[in-house]
Amino acid sequence: MAVSDPDPLPVPSSPWTEGSSPEPAGSTGLDRAAASLGPGGALAPEADGEAYRRRMARRREVQQQRLGERTLEKGLVLVFTGDGKGKTTAALGLVLRTLGHGERVAVVQFIKGGWQPGEVRALEVFGEALAWEALGEGFTWETQDRERDRALVQRAWGRSREHLADPERKLVVLDEVNVALRLGYLDLEQLLEGLTLRPPLTHVALTGRGAPPALLERADLVTEMRLVRHPFREQGVKAQAGIEY
Repeated sequence: MAVSDPDPLPVPSSPWTEGSSPEPAGSTGLDRAAASLGPGGALAPEADGEAYRRRMARRREVQQQRLGERTLEKGLVLVFTGDGKGKTTAALGLVLRTLGHGERVAVVQFIKGGWQPGEVRALEVFGEALAWEALGEGFTWETQDRERDRALVQRAWGRSREHLADPERKLVVLDEVNVALRLGYLDLEQLLEGLTLRPPLTHVALTGRGAPPALLERADLVTEMRLVRHPFREQGVKAQAGIEY
């Protein structure tokens, strides 16, 4: 689809695109036009207000056409991994958003479970729309029982399979499942097979550091949280309510 522009505007190289990563597979001419036009603000090269307005009008037109091209709807596999903080927090944002649309959600926690986090209390208002199952007993250095940990993970996986296959669940969160994989308590083949149980429009979010390459390849969205600074490590600050739990 060509970008129509009755009043052509030269588009010089933008600081928005300088040093950018290679174009992703599946990108279109409209995507390239959007990147070239940029997001505006101080990144736009025009000093003149009218020229800036023309750039943004063209950017809006391109964006509308880009949105018109995206017609596919499907259940997504979303992976939040990396050594930085925020993986579970990101997944819980999806939980809140999905519940806010009146949909049903299930959260299964594979490692956590030795305490009740604040989000459980906050989300109780949604009642039966949210199934929250904390089936772990804490970190390995707290449980100190490898075989019991393995059995608990397998129990959690059994419940996860049930939720994944449930057509009433719009979103299933498998919290710290990547850690369970890394510790050898859950086989990757089990997980990948379980993902196929989902109805076509059911989303699944998987959290935890160390997500294996085969899962990343299977995912529709992968976000890696990178640790830059952490108060526990650099300052000796303890875990605090509302931040860590």
